[in-house]
Amino acid sequence: MIRAASLRARLLVGILAPVALFIVINSVSLYRQSLSAATTAYDRTLLASAKTIGEQLDVEGYDELATLRAIVPYSALEAFEADNQSRIYYRVSALDGEMISGFAELPFWRGKLPDRPPYAALVDFYDARFRGEPVRVAVLLQPVASARGRGMAVVQVAETLELRETLVRKLLVDMLWRQLVLLGVIGGVTVFVVQRATQPVRRLGELIEGRAADDLSPIDAPDAPRELRPLVDATTRVMGRLQRLLDHQKRFVRDSAHQLRTPLAVLKAQVQSARRGDVPHEEALTEISATVERATTLANQMLSLAKVEQLRQQPESQTLDLGEAVRRIALDLSPLMADKALDVELSVAGVPVPVRAHQWMLQELARNLLHNAIKHSPQGGALAVRVVVEDGQALFVVSDDGPGISEELRQRLFAPFAAGDPGSGSGLGLAICREIVLALGGRIALDNREAGGRRQGLDAVVHLPLAKDNR
Repeated sequence: MIRAASLRARLLVGILAPVALFIVINSVSLYRQSLSAATTAYDRTLLASAKTIGEQLDVEGYDELATLRAIVPYSALEAFEADNQSRIYYRVSALDGEMISGFAELPFWRGKLPDRPPYAALVDFYDARFRGEPVRVAVLLQPVASARGRGMAVVQVAETLELRETLVRKLLVDMLWRQLVLLGVIGGVTVFVVQRATQPVRRLGELIEGRAADDLSPIDAPDAPRELRPLVDATTRVMGRLQRLLDHQKRFVRDSAHQLRTPLAVLKAQVQSARRGDVPHEEALTEISATVERATTLANQMLSLAKVEQLRQQPESQTLDLGEAVRRIALDLSPLMADKALDVELSVAGVPVPVRAHQWMLQELARNLLHNAIKHSPQGGALAVRVVVEDGQALFVVSDDGPGISEELRQRLFAPFAAGDPGSGSGLGLAICREIVLALGGRIALDNREAGGRRQGLDAVVHLPLAKDNR
């Protein structure tokens, strides 16, 4: 598994990498500027040497008939040699290349003057090799005039590169160590600042790490930087959801243990009674079967209650037609309605009633409400089921002709194991309905229907938000 880079490493790389790149680019730029300035300075010295030689020239005759003479002692060039590190060679020629004075093996210049010479003179500079060494050459076209004639001389002065290379190395070394020192200072300051900036993150991590395993209380970090507040708040919300989930699980385990203990104890007593022969075997089997059925129903409803909480934690859902879900469940329960000879009225909107939900949730909601209504309806009574869109919400109403409920019972009927008739069920059906409706963002209510001051039945009313899309 690839480990993600730490925040400190990312900050250091993000800060130092651009700085280092800038320093490198700046160093290269400064080095080139310094090298160009040094080259210009030494080229100026070469030009001065060429001009000195040009001042030693004499001429007889005019133009093509001019004859040039040069008397240039080598000592005249010693002033331009620095610290004996470089050597200077020269050549004086006519325009046609005829050797007049200097080093004959220095090749004659065959180039052309630049369009814009760097100096106020007919001069050109170029790099060449002489006697196996690289040299820098200055070429000066020097007009020569005297009382006896007028002509044009080509003066070439070549200098070896030892002094230039020494200067270049010195410039490079000085620049590199200065830039490295600068980079080290920036790096040290950056490390210190990043260390200080990330200290609240480490302190927050230590605070959370030092908590007990079951401590899901809100995180108290008043000194956390503003940038960490979204993380702290989100973590607190997650821990709150986990706390609610754990509380639900604890309550479920506690209630399950309490509720299952009674039917298991009854079942054990019935089996022991059958073994002793206290009741006929057929009657004992009937009682045992009834107890097992009640225990199975209780277990299934407790699992349904747990599944509601599980689905609540899963945001994935789909857009479903509430009317179609209710119609399907009503068809499944039609045998129970027929057993009681109920007069059933199913009124479903002619258009889809879309809600965002898990399919199991809608089916379980409809099944429990319809099953309760069938169970509490008198023989041959009326049962009305209505699904419509009302006031921008999905409305699901189940109306029966049962005895209704008292005000005291209404306050606790949605609580788990709070049955209206202790002998008629486990008291989990309405608790499951309430949890489903809350998970879907709706509300549920039980309202008595009254006429002439007497209860005429009970309406179970569910409001659910309509889906905003039809995906």
